[in-house]
Amino acid sequence: MGITVTTEKQFESDIEAFLISAEGGYTKGNGTYNSKLGLYQDKLISFIQRTQPREWAAFERQNDIDPVRKFCVAFNNACDMDGVLHVLRNGFKHRGTTFKVCYFKPESALNDTAGIQYAENEVECYRQWHYSADTKKSVDMVLAVNGIPVFAFELKNQYTGQNVDHAKTQWMYDRDSREICFQFNKRILAYFCVDHTEVWMTTRLAGKDTYFLPFNQGSNGAGSDGGAGNPPNPNGYPTAYLWENVFQKDSMLDIIQKFINLQRKKTLIFPRYHQLDVVRKLIADVRINGAGKNYRGKNYLIQHSAGSGKSNSIAWTAYRLASLFNENNKPVFSSVMVVTDRTVLDTQLQETIAGFDHKLGAIETIGEDKNSQDLKNAINDGVRIIVTTLQKFPVIYTEVDRANGRCFAVIVDEAHSSQTGSSALKLKTALADTEEALREYAEREGLAEEEVDSEDRLVKEMIAQGKHKNLSFFAFTATPKATTLEMFGQEQEDGSFHPFHVYSMRQAIEEKFILDVLQNYMTYNTCFRIAKTMVDNPDVPSSRAAKVIRKYQELHPYNISQKSQVIVETFRDTTRHKIDGKGKMMVITSSRLAAVRYYHETKRYIEEKKYDDVDILVAFSGAIDDKGEEYTESKLNVRKDGSHISENQTKAEFHDNFNVLIVAEKYQTGFDEPLLHTMIVDKKLKNVKAVQTLSRLNRTCEGKTDTFILDFVNKAEEIKDAFQPFYQETFLQEEVNADLLYQTQRELRAYGIYSDEDIEAFTNEYYKKGRQDDRAVGRMSSILLPVSNRYKKKRRTKDTNSADRFVI
Repeated sequence: MGITVTTEKQFESDIEAFLISAEGGYTKGNGTYNSKLGLYQDKLISFIQRTQPREWAAFERQNDIDPVRKFCVAFNNACDMDGVLHVLRNGFKHRGTTFKVCYFKPESALNDTAGIQYAENEVECYRQWHYSADTKKSVDMVLAVNGIPVFAFELKNQYTGQNVDHAKTQWMYDRDSREICFQFNKRILAYFCVDHTEVWMTTRLAGKDTYFLPFNQGSNGAGSDGGAGNPPNPNGYPTAYLWENVFQKDSMLDIIQKFINLQRKKTLIFPRYHQLDVVRKLIADVRINGAGKNYRGKNYLIQHSAGSGKSNSIAWTAYRLASLFNENNKPVFSSVMVVTDRTVLDTQLQETIAGFDHKLGAIETIGEDKNSQDLKNAINDGVRIIVTTLQKFPVIYTEVDRANGRCFAVIVDEAHSSQTGSSALKLKTALADTEEALREYAEREGLAEEEVDSEDRLVKEMIAQGKHKNLSFFAFTATPKATTLEMFGQEQEDGSFHPFHVYSMRQAIEEKFILDVLQNYMTYNTCFRIAKTMVDNPDVPSSRAAKVIRKYQELHPYNISQKSQVIVETFRDTTRHKIDGKGKMMVITSSRLAAVRYYHETKRYIEEKKYDDVDILVAFSGAIDDKGEEYTESKLNVRKDGSHISENQTKAEFHDNFNVLIVAEKYQTGFDEPLLHTMIVDKKLKNVKAVQTLSRLNRTCEGKTDTFILDFVNKAEEIKDAFQPFYQETFLQEEVNADLLYQTQRELRAYGIYSDEDIEAFTNEYYKKGRQDDRAVGRMSSILLPVSNRYKKKRRTKDTNSADRFVI
């Protein structure tokens, strides 16, 4: 019989079929929705009466008239005060009585009562949800937990000429955010736009200003190198992961309990797909390989690009590891250490981890206000999560209580070669199970344990090196070096090492989480050729910057004075007009002395021209002598009122009050300033350093559409080669059949969009005998997805008129 129905309703039906199956875990919704209360009130009251009969009886005694309505009003008041996410997780109090509106799966098997309560949850799937008494409009699908609507979906079908963009328009313009169900953090936690090939989502409806994020796996599947989008699914729709994986009942409740996060009471963070995927894969691997009685440490490398939301991924990983139990219902890890090798603990990382709302016990950040002794005490006291810098370990590594029998998870932020240094070895020495290590050493050397001198210097060094059974490392970085891969990567059968999980620069750029900084990368020679064109062609207007650039090239001076003029005029002609007039510039210098001299020459030129729109800062460590005078960062950096700016204030001052920052070996990694638009490079950059430095520009913000780099010293080919290993673009080649009979067929095949195999696969599915099942349309969409992707790729190539991804 084949495929006969390809409508949107069929799409709905196919999704519902899985959700209400035994595997999906939902029941088909049959409650009555009260739009004024924003609840399926009969379902909520039934849950309370069934699971908390004594509390409900007490509530009825206190509210003998219309207790159902009054309970729903009390629930709404709690949501108004604390938000529905908090109420779902913690319940709410009414006149001294606590009511739970949802139960979550316990972490360990010790709590039988919690397991029984979890089974009492009633999770339902409703199609065509009529959410308002004032309109006949409906949302395609809503998921409810014990009568509380929590996730809503607009479904679109390419076969009827619609896609996720139409769903976005519906959410923006067809849904009134004043409805109680659409108010922020009052009912719906996330709104999804779904078609056969893509998923997008948002956590707040704001009319035309609603901001949607992609929720796709990546073109080669989650955790694999690739671009935006989703891969074909041989068993159904390319987007089936959404309902079969993410919103399967247990997964959905787990996301509510452990992933969704309210930041600063105004932003709900729902994990992006790669974040959800990496955390769950890490935990699953630890359960299999390291959570048994005979724990064995393992290292993991997570290569996630800038723009991946790394701080949130680290925070979710830390909490999940800290709450992980082994087969004996004991915590797998005594403590989870989140370690960065920056001297000053990353403020964003601190705030993100400390701000997550999970009941876990103590969390301690060893920041600037604490010292190494605080770190020692936190480790010895078994604090569940400790956030610290690597530099604090050398002071206390011999003072930590014996780690014998204790296991530690160490999450490394921005892992690179410094992890092989002395501070990293001191970390291992502090946390390693030395008894186990000594036993292994004795076995290796063919000695009895008592023959090994634990105080022998060589023995100590050997124990500090290598892997330890009680230590697992989880290393996050965007730019792993070869040494990092070897240390933390997964060894393959061929002897190579690969990351455990990848979210590539290519995917981040294509999903528009970061900008492609090489789109407007320009060497000075190229810039001069453009400037010279303005002289040769009188129809091309000439700017002040172009005149200065021509002068610099013609005089060919290698002095900072001429370059400083280029910097200032480039800022005034280009940078200051970008990002709605808020654009900023960074100047990368070759040394601290060069930074000081750039600062003076730039200031001199600004004063000479009487410019009042260029405000500069300089950043470098320590003190530097220039012609008998000593300079420091804080001595040079002065506010307009004459007060000096301390080193730890430079970053904030640059964001708030200044627009040009001259740096020497500072702020080239880990510096997150979205308003940074332009970079002037006067330093040789190689490999990872080139990528890390230029990537300071890639952060996105409202009004930022591009970036600009002017490079005095590097070659375009060198920069391109440096980026390529971390970009990892792949190309799909299609063979053209030259023996087709008809001219039209030959012309179509020449585009390489589809092949005989595609046609055969489609017709086999479309004309398949028998009755259409609930996955048939999905399989057909997956067959067509590669064809669609090839077509889109051809269009992109035509639009950019370049086969090379890097436009330099």
